[in-house]
Amino acid sequence: MHINVIGAGLAGCEAAFQSAQRGLKVYLYEMKPQKKTPAHKSDTFSELVCSNSLKADRVESAAGMLKEEMRVMNSLLMECADQCRVPAGGALAVDRDKFSAMVTDRIRNHPNIQVVEKEVLNLDEFIQDKDGITVIASGPLTSESLSKSIQEKFGGALSFFDAAAPIVSAESIDMEHAFTASRYGKGDGDDYINCPMNKEEYENFHRELVNAERAPLHDFDVNNPKVYEGCMPIEIMAQRGEDTIRFGPMKPVGLRDPKTGHRPWAVLQLRKENALGSMYNLVGFQTNLKFPEQKRVFGLIPALKNAEYYRYGVMHRNTFLNSPKILNSDYSAREYPNLFFAGQMTGVEGYMESASSGLLAGMNAARRALGMETLTMPETSMTGALSRYISCPEVEKFQPMGANLGVLPPLENRPRDKKERAAAYAYRGLEDIEKFLSLSGENFKPANIQK
Repeated sequence: MHINVIGAGLAGCEAAFQSAQRGLKVYLYEMKPQKKTPAHKSDTFSELVCSNSLKADRVESAAGMLKEEMRVMNSLLMECADQCRVPAGGALAVDRDKFSAMVTDRIRNHPNIQVVEKEVLNLDEFIQDKDGITVIASGPLTSESLSKSIQEKFGGALSFFDAAAPIVSAESIDMEHAFTASRYGKGDGDDYINCPMNKEEYENFHRELVNAERAPLHDFDVNNPKVYEGCMPIEIMAQRGEDTIRFGPMKPVGLRDPKTGHRPWAVLQLRKENALGSMYNLVGFQTNLKFPEQKRVFGLIPALKNAEYYRYGVMHRNTFLNSPKILNSDYSAREYPNLFFAGQMTGVEGYMESASSGLLAGMNAARRALGMETLTMPETSMTGALSRYISCPEVEKFQPMGANLGVLPPLENRPRDKKERAAAYAYRGLEDIEKFLSLSGENFKPANIQK
């Protein structure tokens, strides 16, 4: 038996690696470099098309808990991310080019993986492949022909719109109107460049932002957009009220401007995009404004008056399945047991959430090919809770879900303190997943936790 993996994004690369590590021959189908989606720019695998942040790295957080579980399960993506990190306070951010290059190198040089540079147009040949198990990880921007084939087999797909933030040149940031610091002093102190605004500057910026001209979106109800909350365009968020973004991505809490000695009225944070620190991402500023409007409106922030843009923000369609009606908790398709799905198209939302689904789909595809029982991680783990959420038939009005403590079962002795509570969730989940993996015969690494 062999494994077919369609798509060399985060989920696809993790799935291919996990199957290959278990001794299976893997054929990884990827349409790049011959063809790219509107959001992809490079020829490498596991390209990060939005932010370079993989969210919080503290084990005592939902996002950090997920990452540590993936480390326990020998994740390729986490290994590469840890080696390509750039300073980001309490978050794990990576040099996106080094990260993609490292993943690509590991995949292309794996003895059990053969990369097939070819666009997959339909699922028929894979459904009919009696000697293979297939993982579909073609991503939220699956090509039109393959999307049509998936819809024909599994019913209409759902969709929402996702946005990316701009990236500016470090040299073009006016440091006379900015200062370096992480909130509450976390990190090394210079992980972020902070662009403060006083009340008058902010009110003018907000007024221009909500009235700025936006780029047209095709095949999309402009008056009633379905936008994922985690990547909400800053201009749409700003429409909810004058103080909405000041209590959101522009919140000044935990920061003090050394020039004034006071907390600013509002702050835009810039985060390093690469290890050299030559590029900075506008944190939380996902946008669909027209490019000239981005330069004009964001230029109203004093530190960005003369900013040079390496990449403007963009918005694109993301497609996902009605997974509760289609998938099992091991990421296999109910109607076609030898088909697995992975990545954002399953309804998990986020870089590492997608990679974790690829990890489980690749592991289970290999186990099925080897005649072994597939596995669903414990419900107390973040990986297990997310896979159960996207496969639960009782979920109505299904929408993408990222790692959060709300998907986990309640604690028996729930601490009142928020940090202690998050830690209790993480320690319980990691202990349970280690016990589960040891009983299943799967290899794992001990979790790096200190109680």
